[in-house]
Amino acid sequence: MKLTSIDELTNDIVGKRGTPERDIFEYDLRMDIVGTMIKNARIKRNMTQGDLGDLLGVQKSQISKLENNTKDFRIGTIIRALEALGAKVKLTVELEQQELIVNQNI
Repeated sequence: MKLTSIDELTNDIVGKRGTPERDIFEYDLRMDIVGTMIKNARIKRNMTQGDLGDLLGVQKSQISKLENNTKDFRIGTIIRALEALGAKVKLTVELEQQELIVNQNI
């Protein structure tokens, strides 16, 4: 029996790194992780989606969409949600071999 690594499977099913399909897949995966982090932090703080929505000035349905990655959100909305949950945010942007790191104690 031949064992296949996750990387090999992802290459076969989604596409190799650097292809548009793989870029979309990895972006969606990262957004799913962010949504899950927000949901877990909210639950740990005994907050409902409505409670977090009230803090951000949005409806409960917007929080549900953010947690479940069912809509594209602006980075500002994500940062505001993390801020409301007391999270520490570190943002790294890489562009043409230049790197910008923004640390924000939120």
